Amino acid sequence: MLRCQLQPWTTPLRASSSARCTFLRNSSNRLYATTTRATPNASNKSTKKASLNFGAMEAKWKARWAESPPFKNLETKDKPNYYVLSMFPYPSGMLHMGHVRVYTISDTLQRFRHMSGYNVLHPMGWDAFGLPAENAAIERGIHPAEWTVKNIELMKEQMRMLSLEFDWSRELATCDPSYYKWTQYIFLEMYKAGLAYQKEAVVNWDPVDQTVLANEQVDHEGKSWRSGALVERKKLKQWFFKVTDFSEDLLKDIDLLENWPQRVKQMQRHWIGKSKGAEFDFPLTTPTEKVSSLKVFTSRPDTIFGVQYLVVAPEHPLVNKDSLPKEQAASVMEFVNDLNKVQNMEEAEENKKGVFTGLYVNHPLTKEDIPIYVAPYVLAEYGTGAVMGVPAHDKRDWDFCHTNKVVDKVKFVVEPSIKETDKPLDYAEPFTAQGVLSALSGPYAGMKSQEAMKAIMRDASKIGFGHGATQYRLKDWLLSRQRYWGAPIPIIHCPECDVVPVPNEQLPVHLPLDISFTGKGGSPLAQAEDWVNCKCPKCNGPAKRETDTMDTFVDSSWYFMRFTDPHNTSLPFDPEKASARLPVDIYIGGVEHAILHLLYSRFYSKFLLRNGAYHATPDIKPGNGEPFNVLLTQGMVHGQTYKDPATQRFLKPEEVDTSEPKNPKIIATGETPLISFEKMSKSKYNGVDPVNVVNQHGVDPVRLHILYKAPPSEVLEWEDTSIVGMQRWLAKVLKLAESVGNDSPCTDIPALDKMTSEERDVYRETHTTIKQVTEAMSTTYSLNTAISDLIKLSNHVSASSLQPSSPVYQHAVRSIVTMMAPVAPTIGEECWEAITIQTNNSSRSVFAQPWPVFEEKALEKDTVDCVIQVNGKTRLNITVPVALASDAATIEKLARDTPQGQKWLADKPIRRAIVAKNGQLVNFVI
Repeated sequence: MLRCQLQPWTTPLRASSSARCTFLRNSSNRLYATTTRATPNASNKSTKKASLNFGAMEAKWKARWAESPPFKNLETKDKPNYYVLSMFPYPSGMLHMGHVRVYTISDTLQRFRHMSGYNVLHPMGWDAFGLPAENAAIERGIHPAEWTVKNIELMKEQMRMLSLEFDWSRELATCDPSYYKWTQYIFLEMYKAGLAYQKEAVVNWDPVDQTVLANEQVDHEGKSWRSGALVERKKLKQWFFKVTDFSEDLLKDIDLLENWPQRVKQMQRHWIGKSKGAEFDFPLTTPTEKVSSLKVFTSRPDTIFGVQYLVVAPEHPLVNKDSLPKEQAASVMEFVNDLNKVQNMEEAEENKKGVFTGLYVNHPLTKEDIPIYVAPYVLAEYGTGAVMGVPAHDKRDWDFCHTNKVVDKVKFVVEPSIKETDKPLDYAEPFTAQGVLSALSGPYAGMKSQEAMKAIMRDASKIGFGHGATQYRLKDWLLSRQRYWGAPIPIIHCPECDVVPVPNEQLPVHLPLDISFTGKGGSPLAQAEDWVNCKCPKCNGPAKRETDTMDTFVDSSWYFMRFTDPHNTSLPFDPEKASARLPVDIYIGGVEHAILHLLYSRFYSKFLLRNGAYHATPDIKPGNGEPFNVLLTQGMVHGQTYKDPATQRFLKPEEVDTSEPKNPKIIATGETPLISFEKMSKSKYNGVDPVNVVNQHGVDPVRLHILYKAPPSEVLEWEDTSIVGMQRWLAKVLKLAESVGNDSPCTDIPALDKMTSEERDVYRETHTTIKQVTEAMSTTYSLNTAISDLIKLSNHVSASSLQPSSPVYQHAVRSIVTMMAPVAPTIGEECWEAITIQTNNSSRSVFAQPWPVFEEKALEKDTVDCVIQVNGKTRLNITVPVALASDAATIEKLARDTPQGQKWLADKPIRRAIVAKNGQLVNFVI
């Protein structure tokens, strides 16, 4: 059997074959490295930089953490709980920069919460089922289980390399039977509640390989990625979850999600798509055996007199050769069969083609016979599978009517409220707004739309023609997958007993491992006869297992709950443990999961709350079943691309001379390439390997850089030339820490009124920074500004005249190091060790230190920076004591005493002084 060619994980190296390293020691005996690294394509040029030896420090502290984990055994009952979760990854074998960004964010926040006195839950697991592993089995001849396990080990090692502190004791993988046993258990709970059911649905069918394809396996031409065959649309029996039973709860509770991004909430609302209106029942003029009338939903009952045709979905029960008139049956079925061969249904819908069925309905209000058409833009699973065509008042209906020449004249039954008298109304396009009903609306003519809707609904209800209705765009969740690498659906099909759920005591239904992978002939499970053939749990007769597996969204819709109690063998999770932790306090991940994953997780969470799997704790957590309190959606990481300006071809890195980063050149031509930042991809040659970046620059500088370059929710344009700035800052903070560590420990900080002006200034800046960084870590999550504030404070302390022996100086440095530690854990530990080198402090880890708390009094300023204007024009700035900030005479005297004041005021008398903004702005009128 062929084996997958995995890249072996290697120990990170700090000096490559193209770099020469010389290690030096500073006065504090700390390792520094002077590195001369060859620059690719740089015409024998080289760059030289001095930095800390990050590799040596990382190795040192990883060994210390392994021996004495800083967050182990810190959980106590007197601390509040806090649950930090980042979306778990698919084990592809390699982290990408998007992974690095999201996990650095979550790691930073969980370290902050630990230091702030919380029992923090920060677990990690693997979204391990899915088609990629099955594809690997087909292409490489390696079993999906083996492929997945190897990749998990690789990615775990990469995570450790990035100093990510996860609670690995809670690790789970969705492909582990100990996990998917409970996925199956919850499925059966849904089945018992009537929320899991089976019905026919349209799927992508490969006629050559005789298998169902996921949408991702169909190319833009509608062909199978594997066989090249034109994909067909085929009806198969599929399993569904009745998500629509929760439509109203899922919609109204969006308003409770105060800490979710507005755009995500709007996407959820749009996907659920609630519409209020009316449902009308049009009787067929010639009823069939299965269908006697067509129900349609509309949000505009005021246009009911403008209905000129109806349209049904291709899958509607009416569309079959037995129900259609003989003269139309052949053309209609040919149209539908051709649609089944079209994969890109959006294009089929856009061309507005339809076919007349030969059937009619009677309009109970106008008494007209209305033709029925078939068109692909009507979906069988949405609403009633039929819509009414009102071409005068709907753009889509207008286009369809004219494309298919449905009627000779369009009926405008609603007109603008106020007609223009100087020109006639333009009926060359549909009028889609509300207005006043025209003479064609019978007894309702002259009514405004809102009034007419109520009247029409009242009268239609009396004659049994219509009633008020609410419709949702949300469809039930099709969870069946005709693939192998997924959780088996725990159902048995018996010829005597029909559908029989697998008894709980027989769970899990194990996924058989001795499977042949060819990619042909349908689901691999269907060919595993020893596994498929079983006994019926009810009658003990011969039966067959369900061969569909579950959509991987099922696995990820409840994993955050399992993390609360991952080793439970009796239940998916203990109700009390889950209730104490849920909802997740902050959930971090990509906005690409803003719809389905979050919607299905909300559905699962609400169902399990309703089913008693856990309970609400109103005094601590809201009781609405919402799974995530704060949602932090991080932006994508874009890479730098180079293009040939003549051919627009993307250039490979080796084709560009970047020895001068601000002035790159195409090596072959000497021209300047076009530079842009785009989504990382192999075709654009702009991908970045996190392992290489960390090997080159160090973990902490990379962590800082990725958080500093952009706010978490925005796109991050990755370029590593500025990482050196982070390296220099870390070296600066370490020198500050060493200056404190080489001096005597600080004594008590003097009272504010006993401090010198310089001490007061540094103390105020320290506590202002504590306040700002704490808010960034706990409320705004603007981690880039938190790092910026720390840099400003370190610069302020360095520039002050205070000595390292000053208690205020030492307090400031300790605060910097403590607040820096969550984003730069290795250097944070190194700095804290330097600070405490001459103390008997028994706690050597910075993460055992409490998060600093700002003093409100310390934020007050003694002085005000005052802008002086003369006749409305800014001329100078002065500093004024706070107590005198509103005293115009004092401010005038202080201004006149400065050289600039002498220039602009001289001895001229002040006619008027205007003091504004509490003394921050004064305008002298002379």
